[in-house]
Amino acid sequence: MNRRKFLTATTAAFLATPALLCPVRAQEGPFRVKYFAVAPGSGSRDTATAPDGTIWYCGQRNGTLGRLDPRDGSYKQIDLGKGAAPHGVIIGPDGAAWITEGGQNAIARVDPGDHKVRLFRLPEKDAYANLNTGLFDKNGIYWFTGQSGIYGRLDPKSGDMAVFKSPRGRGTYGITITPKGDIWYASLAGNHIAKIDPSTGNATVVEPPTPNQGARRVWSDSKGRIWVSEWNSGNVSVHDPADNSWKAWKLPGTGPRTYAVYVDEKDKVWLTDFGANAIVRFDPITEKFDAFPSDMSGANVRHLAGKPGEVWGGESGTNRLVRIQTVA
Repeated sequence: MNRRKFLTATTAAFLATPALLCPVRAQEGPFRVKYFAVAPGSGSRDTATAPDGTIWYCGQRNGTLGRLDPRDGSYKQIDLGKGAAPHGVIIGPDGAAWITEGGQNAIARVDPGDHKVRLFRLPEKDAYANLNTGLFDKNGIYWFTGQSGIYGRLDPKSGDMAVFKSPRGRGTYGITITPKGDIWYASLAGNHIAKIDPSTGNATVVEPPTPNQGARRVWSDSKGRIWVSEWNSGNVSVHDPADNSWKAWKLPGTGPRTYAVYVDEKDKVWLTDFGANAIVRFDPITEKFDAFPSDMSGANVRHLAGKPGEVWGGESGTNRLVRIQTVA
């Protein structure tokens, strides 16, 4: 073997060797991480991928909805109104951005064309719901959660809104929908997940096996299993409603704090770990973790979303968005 081939082979072997002191495996190709700076002081957090390739994100600290074009790194900000503090954003069936707007205690719709903002305010009796996360069901109804201990539904066509009290009070946080159309939420303060009956609005509590786990966010995989990020325990857990089973894994490292969870198109599970300042990928088949630490301290990625081949998050502590590409 000549010197050049020897060095190439040696380098490849070195890069393929896991770091002995690292609590997780080294990142596997073809993962590629890229950061996008957005407006200073925006507190960029929850993200949503739009059909045109742009990324919507909540500027919780400056009361805006942002729109990033990853092709050139440019972004625009849309003022959501006086006192706005947006939390979660998703793309609706109409192509618009729908936001849980905690500052104005309303659900906000932002038109993708003219960026006009329309507010659907919660009833006065539900003042300061501490709105969190939303989704659309298969009938086009928007469901949302509020940490004050509520969840609700909105008919975008009529504007009719119904708000329900969570069965165990405050803490209602992440929300997800299964391929069959079942709706589940997680309660951070209530330490449980629950299934909502869309016809009645009633919620049935399901207890995770880990006490005081701090179920923060939930996401369904393609089989309808509910993946849970457990903030207090540092676990990622999965509940299978088909057989009422549970399984849990502790995130690697010391003192993990599992915040966000997202399941991609290949049923790989993505999480954020505030303890490690990292985005973490979990493979349910091999039960192995890959970690992607931020290159800046205090990233605080509070939500993950994506599309085939890409995972997106907002670094609320650095005013950046982060993209991890999962295919070449």
